[in-house]
Amino acid sequence: MHKTASSLHIFNSLSGQKEPFAPIENEQVGMYVCGPTVYSNVHLGNCRTFISFDLVYRYLKHLGYSVRYVRNITDAGHLENDADEGEDRISKKARVEQIEPMEVVQKYTVDFHQTLAAFNTLAPNIEPTATGHIIEQIEIVKRILKAGFAYEINGSVYFDVEKYNASNHYGILSGRKLEDMIHNTRVLSGQNEKRAPQDFALWKKAEPQHIMRWPSPWGDGFPGWHLECTAMSTKYLGEQFDIHGGGMDLKFPHHECEIAQAQAINHKSPVNTWMHANMLTLNGKKMAKSTGNNILPNELFKGSNPALSKAFSPDVTRFFMLQAHYRSVLDLSSDALEAAEKGYKRLIKGVELLSDLPESKKSSVVIDEYIDSFYNAMNDDFNSPILIAQLFEIVKLVNRIQQGEETLTSTDIEKMQNAVHSFVFDVLGLTLASKKDDNEYLDKAISVLIELRNDARSNKDFDTSDRIRDELLAKGIQLKDGKEGTTYSLSS
Repeated sequence: MHKTASSLHIFNSLSGQKEPFAPIENEQVGMYVCGPTVYSNVHLGNCRTFISFDLVYRYLKHLGYSVRYVRNITDAGHLENDADEGEDRISKKARVEQIEPMEVVQKYTVDFHQTLAAFNTLAPNIEPTATGHIIEQIEIVKRILKAGFAYEINGSVYFDVEKYNASNHYGILSGRKLEDMIHNTRVLSGQNEKRAPQDFALWKKAEPQHIMRWPSPWGDGFPGWHLECTAMSTKYLGEQFDIHGGGMDLKFPHHECEIAQAQAINHKSPVNTWMHANMLTLNGKKMAKSTGNNILPNELFKGSNPALSKAFSPDVTRFFMLQAHYRSVLDLSSDALEAAEKGYKRLIKGVELLSDLPESKKSSVVIDEYIDSFYNAMNDDFNSPILIAQLFEIVKLVNRIQQGEETLTSTDIEKMQNAVHSFVFDVLGLTLASKKDDNEYLDKAISVLIELRNDARSNKDFDTSDRIRDELLAKGIQLKDGKEGTTYSLSS
């Protein structure tokens, strides 16, 4: 366990303030993050959430915690508009594409995994599916009914929010008051079978046309969306665990309902620390497929969206996202990505220069202060933009050392190398993939120029051949003619 682990503070959405982090089990952390509903390609806003919690997971592991990271796959029960009425999102997609619902699930689960792998996110320890935990969900519904906080009507079971609120606090996470919710939704009362509009489904009766259905004590049906996460999180992390994360849009009603379900049967708050990642906008507007203001990850990687000036690698995109704090709104634009690309390259170049620094008998700077600044940033609610700013201070230091303005002993150089590599690659999760991609394209481009130069020389057009050589040199690319042909090196 790293000595700074006790200094970690996390903003808890439940209390609305930063709190010192102390796991329930010493040195062991249970973390649950709401995963995707796999009915379409994962969008960049979701990717930002999963990258944010990948950072959390990585840093907790870096501090020495043993982390059980659970992230679910929602493959049933999530209805349109996050409501209790309407068509199942996956069933609807299956009907439109004329395939089986589980084909939809498989197709978009694979896309989800491939996209997150491109972003270099670590896989969770457990990735349960909603359809794989139907029995557990039915048992929880039984327990909530027995506790008196639910009612059954026509084969569906609903959570009685008003009865629950009489002895608990529905709205504790979102800050909403039940009285206001009742007032704002009173006009809807009587339009469906629920006793009150704010009640939510634990189990829904499947109509004849509903494809995804399971037998239950109340007839064939399917679980409520909120119930699924309660079943999966408590099964693998217990009745009370350390961290529950997700996007800001899930705070209400999804996470609020999760708290109510668990509290109703276990009589304790299910989660100590609730974390919510903020949204990603595009050119200052909310991302939405309906308006066309949307970019898919593959469009970003290929540069195939008209909103982009070029392609941007997953590594650069990850770096761009981590330049903003996970709780702040982040606006994506082509200009912002280009700026992030320059920053990423500057940082990686600085990291590479670490391996070839001159040693001295005495250090002119206290390297521990630089390293402490890394931990101070991350211990302050995983403040990745401050961490990146501190890493750029190291890049400046490296340049000063190369120019002879500062000195470091071999011991301090090694200490700095280890710390920088840990935070850049292990904590931030960056790689050298973009640099390799750049070199691949550079190789191809220069091979064309070398071929043109060779043709010019064969035709005794020395003016053209010399011009190619000289102009490449002016751009920092030096051609070298040898027995095996012409090669190149970067001179700066």
